[in-house]
Amino acid sequence: MSIARIRKNDTVIVTHGNDAGRTGTVKSVNRKEGTAIVEGLNKHKKAVRRTERTQGGLVEMEFPIPLCKLMPYDAEAKKGSRVKTVEKDGKKALALKSSGKTVDFKWTKGA
Repeated sequence: MSIARIRKNDTVIVTHGNDAGRTGTVKSVNRKEGTAIVEGLNKHKKAVRRTERTQGGLVEMEFPIPLCKLMPYDAEAKKGSRVKTVEKDGKKALALKSSGKTVDFKWTKGA
């Protein structure tokens, strides 16, 4: 499962769930599982065992969010925006439908 409209360092808005309406920056994307970890969202406490490197105890961690529940955030319109593919200077780019602003995008093959 792969949704190419969301990638690392994008600002996104959550559309469904406990964090609906909140925005954050994407830290990582897992295309195979169709999830992304967004900074500051979907936080849960996890019990971590003490090791040589960590102290252990309850640690607050960010858990993955399904890509289908995320939308690219348009700062000008202050809302989530759908995207479309356009050709800019002979290269493919993404354009936000709400404002028409284009975003450069590296197209990669594979998952």
